Amino acid sequence: MLQRISQLVVIGAIAGLLVAALALPAVGGLGITARNVASNFLNMPGNLETPPPPQRSTIYDSEGGVIAEIFDQNRELVDIEDVSPVMIDAILAIEDAHFYEHGGIDVAGTFRAAIRTMNGNTQGASSITQQYVKNVQIEAATSQEELDEAREETIARKIRELRYAVALEQRMSKDKILEGYLNIAYFSDGAYGVESAAQHFFQVPASDLELHQAATIAGLVRYPYLYNPRFNPEQTIDRRNVVLDRMVATGAITEAEAAEAKKEPMELDLSTPPNGCVPSDQPFFCDYVVQEIEKDERFGPSETERARWLRTAGLQIHTTLDPQTQESAQAAVDKWVPRKNESRKVGAELVIQPGTGHILGMAQSRNYGPDESKLGETSINFTTDADRGGSNGFQAGSTFKAFTLAAALNEGLPYSTSFNSPSSVSISGQRSCNGGTLSTWSPSNAGDTNSSTTHNMVSGTKASSNTYFAQLQERVGICDVMKMAEKLGLKRADGTLFTENPNTLANSSFTLGSEEVSPLRVANAYATFASGGIYCEPQAITKIKDQQSGTTIDIEPECSRVLDEEVAKGVSYLLTQPFNGGTAANIHIGRPAAGKTGTTDGSAAAWFAGFTPQMAAAVFVGDPRGPQQYPLRGVTIGDDYYGVVYGATIPGPIWGETMKGAHEGLEVKQLPSPPAQFGSTSAPRPPKPESDADPASDEGGVPNVVGLSEGAAVSALEAAGYTVNVSGTRIRSAEPEGTVAAVNPDPGTRLPDGATVNVFLSRGGGAADGRGNDEDWFPAQPASTPTVREEE
Repeated sequence: MLQRISQLVVIGAIAGLLVAALALPAVGGLGITARNVASNFLNMPGNLETPPPPQRSTIYDSEGGVIAEIFDQNRELVDIEDVSPVMIDAILAIEDAHFYEHGGIDVAGTFRAAIRTMNGNTQGASSITQQYVKNVQIEAATSQEELDEAREETIARKIRELRYAVALEQRMSKDKILEGYLNIAYFSDGAYGVESAAQHFFQVPASDLELHQAATIAGLVRYPYLYNPRFNPEQTIDRRNVVLDRMVATGAITEAEAAEAKKEPMELDLSTPPNGCVPSDQPFFCDYVVQEIEKDERFGPSETERARWLRTAGLQIHTTLDPQTQESAQAAVDKWVPRKNESRKVGAELVIQPGTGHILGMAQSRNYGPDESKLGETSINFTTDADRGGSNGFQAGSTFKAFTLAAALNEGLPYSTSFNSPSSVSISGQRSCNGGTLSTWSPSNAGDTNSSTTHNMVSGTKASSNTYFAQLQERVGICDVMKMAEKLGLKRADGTLFTENPNTLANSSFTLGSEEVSPLRVANAYATFASGGIYCEPQAITKIKDQQSGTTIDIEPECSRVLDEEVAKGVSYLLTQPFNGGTAANIHIGRPAAGKTGTTDGSAAAWFAGFTPQMAAAVFVGDPRGPQQYPLRGVTIGDDYYGVVYGATIPGPIWGETMKGAHEGLEVKQLPSPPAQFGSTSAPRPPKPESDADPASDEGGVPNVVGLSEGAAVSALEAAGYTVNVSGTRIRSAEPEGTVAAVNPDPGTRLPDGATVNVFLSRGGGAADGRGNDEDWFPAQPASTPTVREEE
């Protein structure tokens, strides 16, 4: 009983004396008491922050087209000037007819609400200002405890609301408070704010609402679930008519206007904006953008807070996706690997811009959805790594040979580096990055490889000879090849580095692409060649405008040089060879291009990676159920049967058709010429008959460095395991002055590790004999030089 009496005293003081003190002149002792109560009340904290309410975030492509909208609440903010006058009259009539007259507290309404709350009944917060305060506190809650406190039906909560309402009226205009209320209020059926409600129920902006529509929407606020017009149309009509009668009572409309509006049927034209990535036309790119925001610490201290920010801050997220490139990529993937093919094979392609890392296209032959058992549906993004919604990757085949070429050129080996390349070879003694010796490896050439007895870098790349690249990897060192791949941004799709993964370190066949990677990483590594050695982190977002805070985050490309420009140009030239009568000879895009096919062991997966100066792309085709268990052999994909799928069979055409469409309207740019420092680009000369052979025909020995600069020659010879002595005496030669004129012993001579090779530089002046050198150039062979051993 004492508790109820004390509650009545509080209610009386707050709702009566306080209001009187604030609104009326003091009268005797009662006025003094009221002012004292009011003074104590006003000393309570009253600084309520009123940030914009949660609203939709929008993801845009590079041309401003909408990719997706993402939100917790379907809300679009609107200025009060853009709300129909009849809508304002309707909400005032039914919720707070004296809004523009009181100071934030409706005296009668506050008494009524407080007394009913004390008696165990709930009652609305009366004035629009108080309702706005309550909604602001609900939306600002960041924990369940804060949310419960904002919603509790207690005297304490109503006192807080009264204090905040009074303070709010002192610092905000009536129009701004009403605007905030119209934007934050819930209007039923998932529509938050008057603009979204108008669009949702009638597909008109709030500025064009007619009388019967405005009355309908205004009537929903008090009990949005009871008056949901979609499920309870009769109750909604009754409520609408109550609003119209109130509008007559306030003088906003005439009885005749109300009667006419009451005749209008409840004709809804429901429209809800798609929410999230599932309904998007670019769902996998959308998902990648969401993952980028939720997992990047620069956007918030925790993943939970970043996810909330994304779905409530009304972000305008501008991305790198190029509509023309995306359309071309998706069309090509769908054509060659239909989404619902019975073989369940998947095609995935990633297109990236050299020099910026901008992701221009991301396509795969699946619909976006959570049911993996449904044909043609997946939520896995096969273009990217596991930490961005992707898979654990797929073996990339001979696309990795490009990284062996880069490592070889980076160490000074010339294009003429040659090996006898039969159908199979045996490689032993390779040293892993952990210092261990790898077991003997016996690779053989694949079915799409052009076999040849002897290959150098040019012909070996054109033919994609496994046995050539196995020997080149041995020459360079497998650890150096792995480190080169990592410099170019490559890592396993599960997130581990090659040089730290135990399985990779025990693997001899790195150059043949035996590591599971994503198209994103492969495409970006090839983009580094196209950009002249400049590596850029893959980037999907260029700018985020936060409408809630009024700030903008500009995201610049993160780029750095990781490869010498001449080396990058050298690799680019070599990668033009597959198009020049090699494994990609059937792929034509009408402009200079470089690239590499890739087919894994047993045709488990097939790839194509390549670039122009403007774009780089990687295409994967395989079976996500397990490429080794479900290889690309004897399969029907769409309407076509394939005995064996190679990199040039399906991935190559996908890449080619994508590039054709994506480059339409772009300037034709040339790829760089082969740098002179890597020597001749000619194919190796056929071996002489055995009876006429000389040591230079044994390409397993001293590298042929004639024509190279001094530095490149020394690097190549030291990489081959020899000690180098550069003679101080220059000789007359047809080779350019300062380059290597000759070596002793001759190129091809087999020597023990650590043996000395003498290098003689040219002084120019032309040739004196048929070999192009002075007849007297060759000094006496040092006595310490080992005798040449016959190959076992």
